Amino acid sequence: MTLSFLAILFFSYFASTNHACHQIEKSSLMSFFLTLSSPPLNWTSMTNCCYWEGITCNQDGWVTRLHLPSKGLKGGIHPSLGNLTHLTHLNLSHNSLHCPTSKEIEFFLPLNRLEILDLSYNLLSGELPLSLPSNIQIVDLSTNHFHGVVPSSFFQQARNLTSFNVSNNTFSGPIPSFICPHSSPLIKLLDFSYNKFSGNISRGLGECSTLQVFRAGNNNLSGLLPEDIYNATTLQEIVLPVNLLHGTISDRIVNLTNLAILNLYYNQLSGVLPFHIGKLSKLKLILLHFNYLEGSLPPTLMNCTNLIELHIGDNNLEGDISALNFSKLGQLSKLDLWSNNFTGTIPMSLYSCKYLKAIRLSLNDLEGQIQPEIISLKSLSFLSLSGNKWTNITGAMKILMRCESLVYITFSYSFIGEEIPADDGLVGFDGFKNLRILSLCGCELTGQIPLWFSKLKKLEILNLDLNRFTGSIPSWLGTLPRLFYINLGSNFISGEFPKQLCRLAMLLSDPTAAQVDHNYLELPIFIRLRDNVKALQYNYLFYFPPSIYLYNNSISGNVPTEIGQLRLLHKLDLSFNNFSGSIPDQISNLKDLDALDLSLNHLTGKIPDSLKSLNFLSYLNVSYNDLEGPIPRSTQLQSFNASAFEGNQKLCGAPLPNECGLVNGSDADNKNSQDVDDEHHIPWFFISFVSGFIVGFWGVCGSLILKTAWRYRYFQFLDNVQDRLYVMRIMCMTMMRRRLRT
Repeated sequence: MTLSFLAILFFSYFASTNHACHQIEKSSLMSFFLTLSSPPLNWTSMTNCCYWEGITCNQDGWVTRLHLPSKGLKGGIHPSLGNLTHLTHLNLSHNSLHCPTSKEIEFFLPLNRLEILDLSYNLLSGELPLSLPSNIQIVDLSTNHFHGVVPSSFFQQARNLTSFNVSNNTFSGPIPSFICPHSSPLIKLLDFSYNKFSGNISRGLGECSTLQVFRAGNNNLSGLLPEDIYNATTLQEIVLPVNLLHGTISDRIVNLTNLAILNLYYNQLSGVLPFHIGKLSKLKLILLHFNYLEGSLPPTLMNCTNLIELHIGDNNLEGDISALNFSKLGQLSKLDLWSNNFTGTIPMSLYSCKYLKAIRLSLNDLEGQIQPEIISLKSLSFLSLSGNKWTNITGAMKILMRCESLVYITFSYSFIGEEIPADDGLVGFDGFKNLRILSLCGCELTGQIPLWFSKLKKLEILNLDLNRFTGSIPSWLGTLPRLFYINLGSNFISGEFPKQLCRLAMLLSDPTAAQVDHNYLELPIFIRLRDNVKALQYNYLFYFPPSIYLYNNSISGNVPTEIGQLRLLHKLDLSFNNFSGSIPDQISNLKDLDALDLSLNHLTGKIPDSLKSLNFLSYLNVSYNDLEGPIPRSTQLQSFNASAFEGNQKLCGAPLPNECGLVNGSDADNKNSQDVDDEHHIPWFFISFVSGFIVGFWGVCGSLILKTAWRYRYFQFLDNVQDRLYVMRIMCMTMMRRRLRT
């Protein structure tokens, strides 16, 4: 009996697949095939198109499925595909297909049996037709170049539509209304993300009785969250980040008992968090950062026992977080509360969250010391506690060095005025074996750069900017095998530029640089270059430019010629120092260099003509040295502002206003006599004013400025050199210091 049954199945399968396809459909498929410029398809070896790759036919020989995702197809979509009237599944996703004309996209309109249409990840363009086939269930047009509006009529005939995705295109106008219930009553997923939609989110979502996912992030949507969205009780995801939405999150959100993802970050939402938000017991992700929320965290939030990630940074929230009981959040993996007004200390209950990988509490009003219980967080890799009132840096390092998974540590603008723990303070140091980033900028730490840093063999980014370190640059920095970013700016470091620093392995060759950590950071690093500008977001370490920042120190001697070995260096800032001698010609070997600052030194001689070859140079400053001769002529160097060269009285040529033929004789003498009082042409009355300003203003308001600057320039240590908030302080200190030397 069993063998007979199998024989019948085999015969039925053979009969259905052996039926020859219809000539009209074969011709239509060949027309499509011939429009492909590089078709890796073997469609000509067999006469029966039902056997062709990606083709499925029914028992009558009609083509029902065309399934060719990720085949490397290039070329146009021929309208002849509209002749495949029995087609139910069409998947041409993840290729490089385009529409020869704007009307070609309408090829699927005659396909009344079509249930699945997936053209995602192609190069298709044009506007959408006015309607969809009546039997369509899934439409995915994401990641193409479609534009125009999505008409509401597009959904009217699609009574069976369950999923509609047009994300990552350039659609504009309003998000279509009246999708439910009369047009598409079965809709479960709507994705309008990454387009140019604008205006308010229209009412009507509450009538989508089966809607589970609503995404419209990264658009220009404005207005309030529609009140009827809280009637869509089947919703599992609300994803509307990076828009212009304002107003409050209604208490009615507790009606959405199936909600697992609430993503509204980077909007203009205000008011307090719903007090009974803890009723949403299925919540896994809360992303509300970069808004204007206020008030305290509702205690009921701790009832969201399935919560995995909580992101509410950069708001105006307040309250004592040490009073919150995190022990119920057994699944919590990421806690991000940075840039608020929280007080207290790190909650002891947080250490019971055994799955925690990332903690960011920076830029609050927390205080106290790091407690040894943090060692119990075995998976903790990201710890950012900058801009708080922590004390006892030696104790903190002794504890944290035992957290074996730590990759990222920043305590910037903390431990103010303490001494960096020296080697005798960390006896038997053998920790931080996986540390990639260490930032202690703006702490006003004293002492010398400690030798135990040399044991951080996986360190890639070191930031010690804005401290009071003395001594010379340790030569062993050049032996750290993965270090590619160093910031020692604004300290009291003296001595010369060590030649060993020119042997940093990660800056020498591409094969070595390929070893930089490509792992995804547990929390993104945000950099806000200016107020009222969206912060840049970095998710990987290798996104950061290889850099050496030594500005505003007392480093002397020549710029070593060996610096030309650092061929992968992107940013070099040696400004505000005592470098002398000429600009080494070997800098022209740094072909990837995009920022070079040698200003406010004692450099002499000519600007090397070879600097013209630095084609990627977007920032240059050699001002206030003793350079002479003509500025090398090239479209690159002449594109910089004259301020990049000012303060060099013997320098001439564009973009400076003085022509080279005029800088001699009486003209040059007159110019030199005007500035004889100061080597860098800074008037005495200005220095007197600045000195008084610093002593009075900085002494009274320094801590407030420090806090505010850090709040609006988060992770300043990775910021652009020409855009520092502390330039006034740096320049003032340098001016006074140089005046004292003379």
